[in-house]
This record gives sequence, structure tokens and C-alpha cells, in this order.
Amino acid sequence: MFLTRNAAFRGLGAVTVMAIRIKARGGESAEQMLRRFKKLCEKEGLTKDVKKRQYFEKPSERNRREARKRVARVARVDMPIR
Repeated sequence: MFLTRNAAFRGLGAVTVMAIRIKARGGESAEQMLRRFKKLCEKEGLTKDVKKRQYFEKPSERNRREARKRVARVARVDMPIR
């Protein structure tokens, strides 16, 4: 039994397709397979991406959010070590 999750991401004109496949191990229940599948999706960042893309984000809002992240990152790096 295979569980697959295909996700297409827009890049610079190119489309990348990622597939996560889970193959049943001997004596493994469906619940265990599903748990392994969810863990792999979380590890690949698919769940985070799906939640992020659940609602449309205006480009100006995205730019503002990314700018706030940059400022926070710079502030964290410039923080003196005690």
C-alpha cells in the first residue's frame, strides 16, 4: 500500500513536484503507516506550507512579513553575548 502526497510549488517559472511515499512494513497497521506519513510530511515542511497557503496573502503583506523576519534575524545576530 502506498500513501502519496504531491505538492507543486511555484518557483521562477518552474514547477517542482515533491512526492512522499510510504511503503507498508511487515505487520504494520494503517494507523502506524499514517503516523509515519504525517511525520515525514512535517519533516519536509509540507504541513507548514499548506497552512501558509491556505489563505491568499497579498504580495505587499508577504514583503512586510519577510522584512520583519529579516529585521528580527539581524537583531538576533547583533545581540551581544554575555
